[in-house]
Amino acid sequence: MAGPLEGIKVIELAGIGPSPYACMLLADAGADILRLDRPGAAMPPGAPKWELLNRSRPSIGIDLKNPDAIALALELIGDADVVIEGYRPGVAERLGLGPDDCLAVNPKIVYGRMTGWGQEGPLAQRAGHDINYIAIAGALWPIGRSDEIPTLPLNLVGDFGGGGMMLAFGVVSALLSARLTGRGQVVDASMVDGAASMMTMTYGFNVAGLWEWERGVNMLDTGAHFYEVYETKDDKYFAVGAIERKFYAELLEGLGLSGEELPDQMDRTGWPGLKVRFAEIFKTKTRDEWTEIFDGTDACATPVLSPIETFHHPHMEQRSTFVEIDGVMQPAPAPRFSATPSAISRGASLPCSDTDEGLLSWGVDPERLQTLRDAGAIA
Repeated sequence: MAGPLEGIKVIELAGIGPSPYACMLLADAGADILRLDRPGAAMPPGAPKWELLNRSRPSIGIDLKNPDAIALALELIGDADVVIEGYRPGVAERLGLGPDDCLAVNPKIVYGRMTGWGQEGPLAQRAGHDINYIAIAGALWPIGRSDEIPTLPLNLVGDFGGGGMMLAFGVVSALLSARLTGRGQVVDASMVDGAASMMTMTYGFNVAGLWEWERGVNMLDTGAHFYEVYETKDDKYFAVGAIERKFYAELLEGLGLSGEELPDQMDRTGWPGLKVRFAEIFKTKTRDEWTEIFDGTDACATPVLSPIETFHHPHMEQRSTFVEIDGVMQPAPAPRFSATPSAISRGASLPCSDTDEGLLSWGVDPERLQTLRDAGAIA
């Protein structure tokens, strides 16, 4: 399978969450990735079907506490363009696979590091999860309604937006630099930094006087009646995002309010009352009825679909946004490339199930495989 990253070779020191997601993005885009998993790791129920983040690349079993395994890993890194790890700070160094070790054998290597807190700072060695990182980054506080506690945005903001995607962006940026300069470098991607970066527009709005540091009273945080989710007659939901005045006018027309005397759209004093009015109107029809009313308009009003329903939405079907691999429906690669399209080259492998295949494809001699296996270095 060819993609925009065809020819780029990556060694992935297996982790969980954001670093596998970054590697999935790179692999779907055509990078040749070897995932180095720990032999004997417990298999979760149903694996590998639900381990979708591990798709598009083989998994080899390698005991990185074995000196022969470290020597093999460094040999592979010498032929790679990128190394990606998601350990706590200092762990890779103690294994003998830290940035200095890898740059010594390959000065052009891009060394991608994924952590929650970053490689340094008072919290660097602390455990944490998405919720903790976005809480410290200031990204959790603004999400939610004025009369409720902050709402958890799944683990999309820290793990995947502020983490995995930032790491993939950083790796590709450093690859471009390495091609121009001949020098590799370390990419320190932390979820706390990434989540803070994703708040840039919100900080700008606050400086401009367009955003208050009070939850649920602003245009995009459920404060406005024209940017809200409403319940329908059949206990389903409809999303409204009519910010621009011309779109708002179409929304009012669909709701049967275009001829009424209403407060100005941007008059914040009118938002609470209009929100009640909109809620009452949306409750008079089913979600499908509202879908038909707003179909073909620019009212920015759409049904709220469950993750299962979205598979069958006509727009998603026509664009093939979801694909079935090994009997599992999953999101297709994104973004899309016109000349070098990405593709899922294979479903997720069981950890350590592709040891021979993966190492042979990277030029390791078959006889050496048995020597390494006898030494306990590989699965």
